[in-house]
Amino acid sequence: MAPDASAALAAREKVQQFLNAACTGNLDFLKKVAEQLDEGKDLRKTVESIKDANKRGALHFAAREGQTDVCRYLLEDLKLDADTKDEAGDTPLVHATRQGQIETAKYLLEHGADANIASELGATALHHAAGTGEIELLKELLSRGVPVDSESESGTPLVWAAGHDQKDAVEVLLQHNANPNAETEDGVTPLLSAVAAGSVACLELLVKAGAKANVFAGGATPLHIAADIGSLELINCLLKAGADPNQKDEEGNRPLEVAAAREDRKIVEILFPLTTKPESVSDWSVDGIFSHMESNKEKELEANSNNAKLGETGIKKDLPQVSEEAKAKAAEAKARGQDAFHRKDFQMAIDAYTQAIDFDPTDHTFFSNRSLCWLRLGQAERALSDAKACRELKPDWPKACFREGAALRLLQRFDEAANAFYEGVLLSPESKELVDAFREAVDAGRKFHGKDKIDAKS
Repeated sequence: MAPDASAALAAREKVQQFLNAACTGNLDFLKKVAEQLDEGKDLRKTVESIKDANKRGALHFAAREGQTDVCRYLLEDLKLDADTKDEAGDTPLVHATRQGQIETAKYLLEHGADANIASELGATALHHAAGTGEIELLKELLSRGVPVDSESESGTPLVWAAGHDQKDAVEVLLQHNANPNAETEDGVTPLLSAVAAGSVACLELLVKAGAKANVFAGGATPLHIAADIGSLELINCLLKAGADPNQKDEEGNRPLEVAAAREDRKIVEILFPLTTKPESVSDWSVDGIFSHMESNKEKELEANSNNAKLGETGIKKDLPQVSEEAKAKAAEAKARGQDAFHRKDFQMAIDAYTQAIDFDPTDHTFFSNRSLCWLRLGQAERALSDAKACRELKPDWPKACFREGAALRLLQRFDEAANAFYEGVLLSPESKELVDAFREAVDAGRKFHGKDKIDAKS
């Protein structure tokens, strides 16, 4: 091995030793390795520059593992920035909160950490405290003035708490006047999130707080989702809250028909006397509903078979038709993926998003989310493939451009990355994230190519 290569390998090993020491709390060894890496230059700057592939430094790892003494050394002795961000935009405080490291999180707050800083997906420490049900920390964050209804891509803290069946967290947030009807960009509310999680306790609290039972998101109402889950308790609670059993989903089915498609007789019997007879059903009885749904299923299978044959001959190829049942299963898989992502279990998140795509290959957000997970694992080619699929499904979505640009940047294809980010900027000129990413890609390209210009629009 050449001397330069040998020295580089030794340096990488010391970096790994340093980060491992931050994780395990071996402060003496961490100081020793830091001095070896610094070689008497500027210890603060040296330690600050040591990152892993996801731009996580010693402070991120120490916070995640609850190593408060290491955090104290890094913040008080070396004066590192308490709000340093990793590639996902997560601060040490978010890392500590996500893992339930309450004492470390409190220490960070007491030493300058900003609880309002959000990650790339908009999540703050409050979202994670709500999702994990860390009530003590939740109250601490709220006492510091963190907005109770702060938005993230996956909703407000109340949506997170309800979606993770955190009854006590839901109660605390509602006591602090959290909006029980706050909606995500996709129309998901805390009540719908609670139903999707199968949480009767959270649902009851939300209904009491004035949550609307007839919201419509993802092509269905909470009553449709409860019927698909097969929960009698959820069904009864929603009906008491005024849920309309005659509302139709995207495919024109009512909750009764969703339950019948699942062959859930108990729920059909509950919903039957509350549902208005449709013209399409000749035998209006419980048994008649099951016969009607079975007949529809056979017709759908026959139609799909005919479409497949037509597609093979090149005469006609219809876009994929996704059933309500498949969409519900896809939404459930997506929720599992989001939960795994928040826990940094990216492989499990990928598995969940893959299942969601199998159920519903028409939803661009599944490809976007899986692309981000591949990025976290350093699988740039796969991230790029999913980003491109996302853009094909939703070409006018700025985030799809960002996903593609991020993957290209990881592949060191900086000119292409800059163009992808620029296309996103054209779609969303007000997005600071896209503008900054474009400029960074241009600068990175100049350095990489060793020239002042890059073939990108400016």
